[in-house]
Order: sequence, then structure tokens, then C-alpha cells
Amino acid sequence: MHLVQTMAYVGQEPWHGLGNRLAPNQPLEVWAKAAGMDWSIEEAEVRFVAGSAVNRAGLGSIHAFPEQKVLYRSDTRAPLSVVSSRYQVVQPAEILEFYRDLTEVGGYELETAGVLKEGRKFWALAKTGQSATLKGRDEVNGYIL
Repeated sequence: MHLVQTMAYVGQEPWHGLGNRLAPNQPLEVWAKAAGMDWSIEEAEVRFVAGSAVNRAGLGSIHAFPEQKVLYRSDTRAPLSVVSSRYQVVQPAEILEFYRDLTEVGGYELETAGVLKEGRKFWALAKTGQSATLKGRDEVNGYIL
């Protein structure tokens, strides 16, 4: 079973056959939409209901747990994780933004990007344009993930 929710790629179709094919050298905004990374991670304070099992009416009192926060998707409101209040969120767009100078000036080419586990993980992979030939004539291409 694959964990890919959405992804985009350039070139040959991935082995699993999933994703949206893009033409080479697309802007990062196009990559974000095609890769399913055009949403943000929101956060809220953790709250819980206490006493509902004891109270026969099923009503309890709501309490805050400020040391923790819930991370959720801005588009679907689906929960992603419960983390410490000190946790620093990395947005999907920040992953792609990392590649802006590399692709626009440095000659790198994005090859794939996407979302795994309903948004709990995301990635981008770019070809550096650098390669080496090993003994036996095996070519090794450089990538950055």
C-alpha cells in the first residue's frame, strides 16, 4: 500500500503510476498546486472534556492544555498531529520555496514533489545537474531532497 496522497513529477512516470505530470521548468506555484502542497498547517490549543463519563447527561466541562497544540490542514481541517507548544511548523510552501534560487539561478530542476500520509509529511526532489562516473562506467547523478 502506498502512502502518497498527491504528487507531481517531471519526466518518466513513477513506478507506482501516481501523480500529475508537469512540463520541465514550471514555476513553484504550479508545482505547489500539482503536488497538492497549496495549503497551510494551522494550529489550535489542545482542549479536552472532563467529567463526561461521570455525568449521566454526557456533558462535561471543557479545559485547555496549553502545553500542547493540534496541527491541522487549512483546506480540509483534517488533524495532522498533537505537538508541544514549542514545536516549530514548516509549511508545505516553505519546502518548495527552498528550491526557488536553486531552480531559478542555480540550474537545478525539480523532478518530484508531493504529500504523504494525508499531509503529515511532504517532500521535493531536485536534480543538481552534477554527475560523476564511477569505475565500471556507472553514472551517478546528484540530487537534493
